[in-house]
Amino acid sequence: MTGRSIDGKAIAANVRASVAEAVRQLPAQPALAVVLVGDDPASQVYVASKGKATIEAGMRSVEIKLPKETTQEELIARVSALSADPDIDGILVQLPLPKHISEPAVLAALDPLKDVDGLTEASAGKLVLGKPGLRPCTPVGCVILAKTERPDLTGANVVVIGRSILVGKPAALLFLEQNASVTIAHSKTRDLKMVCRGADILVAAVGRPEMVRGDWVRPGAIVIDVGTNRVPAPEKGEGKTKLVGDVNFKEAIEVAAAVSPSPGGVGPMTIACLLRNTVLAACARRGWAVPEALS
Repeated sequence: MTGRSIDGKAIAANVRASVAEAVRQLPAQPALAVVLVGDDPASQVYVASKGKATIEAGMRSVEIKLPKETTQEELIARVSALSADPDIDGILVQLPLPKHISEPAVLAALDPLKDVDGLTEASAGKLVLGKPGLRPCTPVGCVILAKTERPDLTGANVVVIGRSILVGKPAALLFLEQNASVTIAHSKTRDLKMVCRGADILVAAVGRPEMVRGDWVRPGAIVIDVGTNRVPAPEKGEGKTKLVGDVNFKEAIEVAAAVSPSPGGVGPMTIACLLRNTVLAACARRGWAVPEALS
């Protein structure tokens, strides 16, 4: 008997619907600004989809597209201006940035109250300290997906493969907030396969195509695949590619209770949580009560 495929698109649609309902209850229209530097095709697609989703939720979308030659000083100036703009509630700087620009330096110019991707030092510090604040979108999406399969995570053994500041570390902290017991695994972890087999919930966020095989998964576990990797797809024709996750989906779903596919799992949740964070940021900054739809 195979496990279930977790429908991230449907779950994200529910989150986006609650955001749209919340927006209708607000005194004014929140605004999300997304800054894109360069012409990376994947980033362009992400920015376009975020803008479309923002408008569909009833919010104002501001897209700022800058050439790849933009200097670090110019980008910091644009981010600082958005931070000072009273009509902008959320700011997202699309990563990665061109190599000549320091991501930490740019994020340092971002007003933490508008940090809807939860990447500033202030946001990270609040997460570590357990204080209210804006949480990183992708890790929040991982927790929501896991809770659709197991509503109470108390006492669950969670293994997160990956220790990045974007996903791995914040995901571990968010699962800790749910009273789970968390292990952060990585490339230096001894006997990684056996560590993963001890997980009730396995989160793969390592950036290696289909690294997690079926025999890495404990029977009945929940697997959340964060990876998005482009690999050759000769079956589609010469030079063609396809997207795969960090988990070998076909093998894992034969063992697990449920697996989130990639694409179609965590990705849609990231955008939905971004919209949710924009509303929460607007409420916190403008002194509005958080609508019941998001409570």
